[in-house]
Amino acid sequence: MHNILEAIQSGNATSEDFASLELPESYRAAFVKKDEVDMFEGVASRDKDPRKSLHVDEVPLPELGPGEAFVAVMASAINYNTVWTSIFEPVSTFGFLERYGRNSELTKRHDLPYHVVGSDLSGVVLKVGAGVTKWKPGDRVVAHCLSVELEGPDGHDDTMLDTEQRIWGFETNFGGLADVAMVKANQLMPKPEHLTWEEAASPGLVNCTAYRQLVSKNGGDMKQGDNVLIWGASGGLGGFATQYALNGGATPVCVVSNEEKAAIARSMGAELIINRSEEGYKFWNDENTQQDPKEWKRFGARIRELTGGEDIDIVFEHPGRETFGASVFVTRKGGTITTCASTSGYMHEYDNRYLWMNLKRIISSHFANYRESWEANRLIAKGKIHPTLSKTYTLEEVGQASLDVHHNSHQGKVGVLCLSPEEGLGVLDHEMRAQHESAINRFRGV
Repeated sequence: MHNILEAIQSGNATSEDFASLELPESYRAAFVKKDEVDMFEGVASRDKDPRKSLHVDEVPLPELGPGEAFVAVMASAINYNTVWTSIFEPVSTFGFLERYGRNSELTKRHDLPYHVVGSDLSGVVLKVGAGVTKWKPGDRVVAHCLSVELEGPDGHDDTMLDTEQRIWGFETNFGGLADVAMVKANQLMPKPEHLTWEEAASPGLVNCTAYRQLVSKNGGDMKQGDNVLIWGASGGLGGFATQYALNGGATPVCVVSNEEKAAIARSMGAELIINRSEEGYKFWNDENTQQDPKEWKRFGARIRELTGGEDIDIVFEHPGRETFGASVFVTRKGGTITTCASTSGYMHEYDNRYLWMNLKRIISSHFANYRESWEANRLIAKGKIHPTLSKTYTLEEVGQASLDVHHNSHQGKVGVLCLSPEEGLGVLDHEMRAQHESAINRFRGV
């Protein structure tokens, strides 16, 4: 690994130089163990501690298959799926690996007593498998997390509909929170060269997810002038949704939990802000009983006050259970609620009268297809959309980084340095970076 890092940092190593590097027999990775899936039995979700379940140690390098690539991972990031994996909720991910492993001799490699996690990366291609022509050793890349087989017809109009669609590093093994990752080569995309390794790694999953959910015809199909309600508007997903709304000529109505987060939303250019803590919205009396519709109406009245009397065209929904009833209520007649993640709970409740009688639509959205992922990364590379990285940990601190996200004590995205020895490395386009420095650093230290 020392020789690999030395080649990356030299700045003048050729593709042939990288191709001639000896690959290690094992590599450092963050993983959970199959024999520990019951370790939190009887513990409340919030009290489950990823620092106890996520291990960082050497694991064997797998065999590289056709159409695949090894990437030296300079940096990665934490997503909610890593939190879910680490606390073994809602199910253990080893079930995913077992089912995938039954598909073929090649997929059997994923069914192991440990699961290397992580669905983001930036780094350098080390080796490609048979049949890979687009990428070569030495290419500087980021990866999206969509893994598909595309052997049946279902995924050929929208790759997210492939019957074998999985999220790499969550439903597959050999993820990005490691010094080496194994991906399908068609997950790779060019690294935005005005960004550091950690900045380039951080948008991946959430940026692509926000693009599909809000912009794509497969999601909200946002247009100029739309009023878009964005929950958690300065967070990992919401920070990108806010940027896409502003960049696409829509009007974001940003819901945040405190004034510090409101200031971040304003710094992105948002003007319509609802501080839900200050205004005291309470959509549930207790965990089993929603408030009566008066609270939804109070929330809707506040939205109309901000928009000049207009209702919401698209709701960018990801908290789930806590907010879904309100989201359905405040959407305009014929409007759209796009939903993913459900970080506050999967069992949504809403009053169907406000949906059915007003011809509103609920659209499910899950990550992004290949084309959407490429478009989302292209906008990052062009400086139209910016990372939301707030804090970076080392790989050894991955448990604490995951705990931050689990307890929502983070802001934006939490990055993880893997092979990169320090923050701030990896920038090639310094001129472009200088144009966007303040936007790139908007979330830093918050």
